[in-house]
Amino acid sequence: MTLQEIIKGLNLEVITGGDNLNLEVKDGYTSDLLSDVMANAQPACLWITLQTHVNIVAVAKLKDLAGIIIVNGRQPDKETRQKAQEENLPLLLSKETAFQVSGRLYQLLGKGK
Repeated sequence: MTLQEIIKGLNLEVITGGDNLNLEVKDGYTSDLLSDVMANAQPACLWITLQTHVNIVAVAKLKDLAGIIIVNGRQPDKETRQKAQEENLPLLLSKETAFQVSGRLYQLLGKGK
């Protein structure tokens, strides 16, 4: 499923990386610990987190993630937005909780079948 289809399906707001919305998303990973994401997230997955600081961009690029969904209506700071834009990394926002977004993404990707 493409990132654009997921954005529509989850009603996400695109903050940065609008040029990369045709990326294929293979899975999702939900965590707020950067070390956990570095150890366990797989390439081409969407990272769901409430973290908003600039280090999330570095981790996402290191792991070749499809993008980051920031939950709970949180907003990334200016430095995070700027770095994500430089890296052309999709930063997406949701007002829903990590639990809600994770469940909906799981269903969209057909993982429950």
